[in-house]
Amino acid sequence: MTDDKRVLGAVSERGTVKAPIVVNCAGMWAREVGLGVGVDVPLMACEHFYIVSKPIAGLPSNLPVLRVPDEWAYYKEDAGKILLGAFEPNAKAWGASGIAEDFCFDQLPEDVEHFTPVLEAALNRVPLMQTTGIDTFFNGPESFTPDSHFILGEAPQLRGFYVAAGMNSQGIQYAGGVGKVLAQWIMDGAPPGDLTAVDIRRFYPFQKNRRYLQARVSETLGLLYADHFPYRQFESARGIRRTPLYQPLKERGACFGEFSGWERANWFLPKEAAKRGDVAEYQYGWRRQKWWEHVAAEHLAVREHVGVLDLSTFGKLRVEGPDAADFLQKVCANDIDVPIGKIVYTQMLNDSGGVESDATVTRLADDVFCFITGAAQAVRDMAWMKRLLPDNARCVITDISVGEACIGVMGPKARTLLRLLSPTALENDAFPFGECQQIEIGMATARAHRISYVGELGWELHLPVDVAWHVLEAILATDENIRLCGMHAMDSCRLEKGFRHYGHDLSNEDHVLEAGLGFAVKCEKAVGKFGAFIGKDAVLRKRESGRTRRLMQFVLSDPEALLYHHEPILRNGENVGYLTSANYGHYLGVAIGLGYVNCRADETAADLTADAYQIVIAGHKVAAQASFRPPYDPAGARMKV
Repeated sequence: MTDDKRVLGAVSERGTVKAPIVVNCAGMWAREVGLGVGVDVPLMACEHFYIVSKPIAGLPSNLPVLRVPDEWAYYKEDAGKILLGAFEPNAKAWGASGIAEDFCFDQLPEDVEHFTPVLEAALNRVPLMQTTGIDTFFNGPESFTPDSHFILGEAPQLRGFYVAAGMNSQGIQYAGGVGKVLAQWIMDGAPPGDLTAVDIRRFYPFQKNRRYLQARVSETLGLLYADHFPYRQFESARGIRRTPLYQPLKERGACFGEFSGWERANWFLPKEAAKRGDVAEYQYGWRRQKWWEHVAAEHLAVREHVGVLDLSTFGKLRVEGPDAADFLQKVCANDIDVPIGKIVYTQMLNDSGGVESDATVTRLADDVFCFITGAAQAVRDMAWMKRLLPDNARCVITDISVGEACIGVMGPKARTLLRLLSPTALENDAFPFGECQQIEIGMATARAHRISYVGELGWELHLPVDVAWHVLEAILATDENIRLCGMHAMDSCRLEKGFRHYGHDLSNEDHVLEAGLGFAVKCEKAVGKFGAFIGKDAVLRKRESGRTRRLMQFVLSDPEALLYHHEPILRNGENVGYLTSANYGHYLGVAIGLGYVNCRADETAADLTADAYQIVIAGHKVAAQASFRPPYDPAGARMKV
């Protein structure tokens, strides 16, 4: 039972139970249960196989579990027998047309032909099985999700409706932790830590589609045992969310990656490489992958000339109404009450001072604001704001993410390029950094935001989708040396500048001051209609008590070494943290990363940077220089020229 905003109880064939909290832990039925109350729970069952051998005399009971990812298999002793299970690629989705009401968790028909490749490899891997018969051949349904992570938390569409489902055949492994953190989540009204990877708010409505799920879960089952190569992309259920610039970018050599369903250009294959027979596709490995030199060229184009990026996948929320400013003052840590046209970099905090979102807010009118967040954050941020929106607030929040395209024009020659297309005065005195203006460009108009995530002079051009292609063509026609750039180059540029990324460097359990973002927190700002901003007390307490962990920048000494993230950080030989994000700084010619370092509250920045640091890469210790200032343009002058 619901009132369209929150749960009132549950109804079953045995009667009605009034309750303010309902947990959907219906396993493979969780999708249908969610649909019944308007909640998206994207999962679908796959046929999941294992066999059990006949009893084997003398088989030790303390054998370790053997996992063979290359053969998609695992082995374990089971009451004097050998159990062989599989996570094979190209799994068989089940129940796409619905699950019969009278179906109980039971065995499905055997499919020996499907299981044969696993069995043949097993006979070679464990010769004992060649002379041991099969006692049980089990095929049963097990639910899987689009990204192989389970689903947890309060649904964004319905207050009081929680989900714990989609365990991807790892329910026994997860059960204790899931039960604990979900109970805490319900009692506290917030997750007890960073559960972003499994939070239900990571999904978008299209992902409940049955054809999408049928295609995707057939892949995610096998990926549980596949090598997790850096930058590995899903191959199934692709091409669903495309920006207005998808086709022209594809024609110009884009290699796309999938992110929250969006097809995003990650890198571009140059014409000369295409003539040699190269293709715009990933070929995975643990070292420098085939696109390395192309991304390096894109990175250098941004640093030395101009790069053009499709940024249309930004999450964009329009916040408007007479109370919009007061509401944003409540949920944002920075001061949002600025003149029309100003852009404010801010975080939304929780009561502990943890970062719930990292965004920019642009004031478009007295009562209209544009809240721009990451591509994966729109659902999450919308749910967070709507939950906090007072019932009496005269304010409306609308997701306009797909209603605007966005083209980034970044680099020291960005102003020169735009002058060829726009009569607008673009100099600092007329169009300063951190400001938004309406401009003419080509034969269209755009809302130009002078802001940069790569650390260079640049503008983000927000456009109606119908003119985006025209504007891109006009930009590319101005100069044959202009380079289209992808997300890999943007990421490496932002890391040279030490810019944070939500989901890696920032989370709901990372205190905004320990993340080095105190400059974006204005405790002294006026208290609005809805009270002081959320997290203010936690910020003041942290300022008083001191920081016990700090986000620092690391630059390796070895130019050949690569970093990805989660590499351990050693300080004077002691483990003090790990990298939250990393990439290769192509302008600097060395790998760089960001990571939190545990420290004493009384340690100064000089204390922390004076010691010897090493980053552990695949067991090898590599010396690194630690700092609190970005290694590239530490003063930020290049963005403001």
